[in-house]
Amino acid sequence: GPRAHLSSQLGRLPRPLPRFPPAEPQRTALPVPANVTLLTSSVSSMTGIVFLLLAALIGLPGNLFVVWSILWKMKPSSRSVTCLLVLNLAMADGAVLLLTPFFILFLTFKTWFFSLAVCKGVYYLCCVNMYASIFIIMLMSVDRCLAVSRPYLSQAIRKKRLVVKILAALWAAAILLAVPAFVYRQLLSDPSGWQICEPCHATPGLAVFHFTMETVVAFVVPFAVIVGCYSTILVRLRGRRWHRRGARTGKLIAAVVLCFAALWVPYHVVNVLQVASNIASGRAAEILGHAWKAGRAGATALAFLSSSINPVLYVFAAGDLIKTSGAKFIAQFFEGASGEVHKKSPSQRDLDKDTVAGEGVEIGQLQAGGEGAKQDGAVGQLTPPGQGPYQAASP
Repeated sequence: GPRAHLSSQLGRLPRPLPRFPPAEPQRTALPVPANVTLLTSSVSSMTGIVFLLLAALIGLPGNLFVVWSILWKMKPSSRSVTCLLVLNLAMADGAVLLLTPFFILFLTFKTWFFSLAVCKGVYYLCCVNMYASIFIIMLMSVDRCLAVSRPYLSQAIRKKRLVVKILAALWAAAILLAVPAFVYRQLLSDPSGWQICEPCHATPGLAVFHFTMETVVAFVVPFAVIVGCYSTILVRLRGRRWHRRGARTGKLIAAVVLCFAALWVPYHVVNVLQVASNIASGRAAEILGHAWKAGRAGATALAFLSSSINPVLYVFAAGDLIKTSGAKFIAQFFEGASGEVHKKSPSQRDLDKDTVAGEGVEIGQLQAGGEGAKQDGAVGQLTPPGQGPYQAASP
């Protein structure tokens, strides 16, 4: 009948495919508002461009001049431990500043013109040298602190071979700690179709780990060590008889600490905001996400200035050597730091003896047995705080 005919006709119709829940798209980065990127804030981008240009114009010639002065204007025998530290610091800072054209183009045209490999490589190299620079500044602070508080111990352990090993370990640590910068960098497309090179984490936990580790290892610990060392130096300098040099050293120490804090605090505040945005939820997470994205470009570019400030501080510390030595003042400055230029009078040696009396006589006597002719005035050869390389040579 009609019902059977209708059933046979319906049986010939194509059966609908079974319905499955839509597959979730693979997440390559944490969810953020679609219209917000690292380059959304024009103020942050313009500020970043200005900071990067200043860093490159000041820092590149300055750091290259320091490297040239140490490698070509100083005799190998005159290169002290201080020279090794300053040379490595200038090389790390110079390497960071050589990468500034990539970031200037990125901020100017609001797109990444290069491949994913270049995106990962540039940020990885930048991070390696960032860690190395900060670690070397921290090591220089410890070196100065030991020279002031434990001069005999400092003289006993302050050997080039040991310093080379420590520097190699610091560079190795920097290479390892920068790995997350390579792993998590990706190229994303913004709503306008431009390519953005930015960090992408598959889970909030990875983002929290990455930026917490970076802030703790690259700022909290080094800054605590630097402040502790320089506080010790200032306490030891207080009440000494070399007031002029002590006052000058105090200003230099204050400049080092303030520059380090001022140039790095904004960058790590942005890191904290990014961590908080991954811990929070709802409207709070969205607001924090907007905040760190808006501030990242300017804060990162400001941190680049830390790589250009060190040569300026060397000029400040060198003082009258610029007038007397001209372009060779850096070489003269560090030769003086190694004891080759600044000769001491008997009165200075007596002052040194008074300064370190009771702080290492046994070590001095042990060293004297193997030093022979260096026995006479061995204590006086130590450099007093405020007059030697440990205070003059700025990071």
